[in-house]
Amino acid sequence: MPTLRPSERRIAELVIDDPAGAANLSIAELAARCETSTTSVVRFYQRMGYAHFKDFRIDLAREVAREELTKSNLPEVSGDIDRHDSLEEIVSKVAMNETLSIADTARALDTEALGRAVELVLSARRIDSFGVGASALVGLDFQQKLSRIGRTAINWHDSHSAWTSAATLDDTCVAVAVSHTGATVDTVEFLAIARKSGAATVAITNFRESPLAATADVTLTTAARETQFRSGALGSRIAQLMVVDCLFTGVAQASYDESMAALRDTYAVVHDRIVHKRA
Repeated sequence: MPTLRPSERRIAELVIDDPAGAANLSIAELAARCETSTTSVVRFYQRMGYAHFKDFRIDLAREVAREELTKSNLPEVSGDIDRHDSLEEIVSKVAMNETLSIADTARALDTEALGRAVELVLSARRIDSFGVGASALVGLDFQQKLSRIGRTAINWHDSHSAWTSAATLDDTCVAVAVSHTGATVDTVEFLAIARKSGAATVAITNFRESPLAATADVTLTTAARETQFRSGALGSRIAQLMVVDCLFTGVAQASYDESMAALRDTYAVVHDRIVHKRA
């Protein structure tokens, strides 16, 4: 730190003292906490070898997660799961794999494409989603979230139902397809039918150069790391859910008052179904 300017040294000290807190701050917030300018923050992360603040925050968050894993007394291991691994090693490897999938997806996610997808969902009369296997669960999560803020959303579990519904969509609707490979035939067909019907199309996939991406108006890419247990969709599912969370949050924020009112109303109708502990 001796080579840093005083303002940059204050930033470095905060990052060292509270890395988790620093990872959650914007450039302006970090500058305010360190009583310096945003220019000093930019100069600091560039000195650290980063071209963008987002990349600096992601790597910082990754190190925080790695440190938390170490504190948990689990072995610090990553990579493929071996037939001889202990349960502790399995937990550590799964946790690290999913942490890296989220961090890499956050780094790779095109925020301009995300913004276009948010605008499409915001203006849609109806949102249809579809995926198969683990990707179907991601579509269901998206539908549930949108329904909570008053959006008309349907997630289809059966390909024939998805296709026939897609054929009834029009230019006031949006179709969202989820597929890790972007090559699942039923999912690609769903998006192709929706597009032919005039609907806007959004793909969530790990591969930008895929048949699904080629059929989409907007592609949101994940960057999932998979182990030899790929059949369990360990990394891809968590990365897809992260993208869905970003898309939903963008929609909710853009319609903030309406969405907050809907969230309060939907919470109120189920709140009394919670089992409360007795004194």
